[in-house]
Amino acid sequence: MTASAPLLAEIAARAAEMEEARRLPADLAAKMAAEGLFRIAMPRSLGGAEMPPSAIVRTIEQVAEADASAGWCVMIGATTNLSLAWLPPAVAGEVAADPLVITGGVFAPMGRAERGEAGWRVTGRWSWASGSANCRWLFGGCLLMEGGKPILLPDGRPDTRMLLFPREAVELIDSWQVAGLKGTGSGDMAVRDLAVPPDHMVALTAPPVEQGALYLFPVFGLLALGIAGVASGNARAALETVKQALAARRAPGAAKSAAERATVQVEIATAEARLSSARALLFETLDRAWERANASGEVDLETRARLRLAATHMVRTGADVARAAYDLGGGAALFLENPLQRRFRDAHAMTQHVMVQPATLELAGRVLLGLPTDATML
Repeated sequence: MTASAPLLAEIAARAAEMEEARRLPADLAAKMAAEGLFRIAMPRSLGGAEMPPSAIVRTIEQVAEADASAGWCVMIGATTNLSLAWLPPAVAGEVAADPLVITGGVFAPMGRAERGEAGWRVTGRWSWASGSANCRWLFGGCLLMEGGKPILLPDGRPDTRMLLFPREAVELIDSWQVAGLKGTGSGDMAVRDLAVPPDHMVALTAPPVEQGALYLFPVFGLLALGIAGVASGNARAALETVKQALAARRAPGAAKSAAERATVQVEIATAEARLSSARALLFETLDRAWERANASGEVDLETRARLRLAATHMVRTGADVARAAYDLGGGAALFLENPLQRRFRDAHAMTQHVMVQPATLELAGRVLLGLPTDATML
């Protein structure tokens, strides 16, 4: 599944509108939903595409090349729809019943869920609720409580889960005043003393209800790979934008374009090599992991570590490439209406996501060195 050319053209044409609104416009989100972009990871049993991971990442990459904020919203909607594979079929079916449904949420356990007689009472406020204004359902990560104390797992760690809320039960807070990925609408969301049924809960570290190979693939790895797809598409667009600008730019009285300068040619070639190499590593590692998921029903620890390494490398390389394109853009790139300005800011905003921060390199490095490692988030 890929987005249609007319839709991609519209996304690109409305990038400035998204920046100003600080969210994905509702009508554009509906068009993206109608083309199935938010259902690429949803189980087939629920009407989703259940695409292989490489196809999921390529779809996200394609949208991000049109606009990074739109690609980010597709990544969030797709990965939260992935979570339906862990819900009881009746609940998952209710969520997926609307073919245009968009889901979102925050995995981080910023909420508290107190066990009651009929389910859970949830209170919390979550930052980074990307695309939430267009969602029908939202997930919020919670620390499970009973009698005012955390419920502990057998190994002594606190038990955390994602709980599912209908949009009308959630307060959306306009806290999204940022430099990059402005069009994602990633403000805060909050609930207070909300009753949540016991079956509206997801434990991504538990076995999924669905049995497809996609749901045996490392779920946190897939989230990181989605971010990498946004980074790759954004960096590609930055490079293509600056190449066009360099071909058209001439100094006063000069006969040749800026593209004719040897130093510019070296910079473009270097950026192209870095982007292509990082992308090749990403898809090579991803395809190897997918083969193992299909062959044995699981992905071993080292392969999961390499997945995270490839994703983080792609995101950080994407930021370097966007910076190189911004530098080559000259003084014109400083102006807000210049696409290179937005690509630069968006690329660096992505590097702050916890799934691709530098600490993930330490996690991967421990595994590659054979050291004892808490691999829960791999």
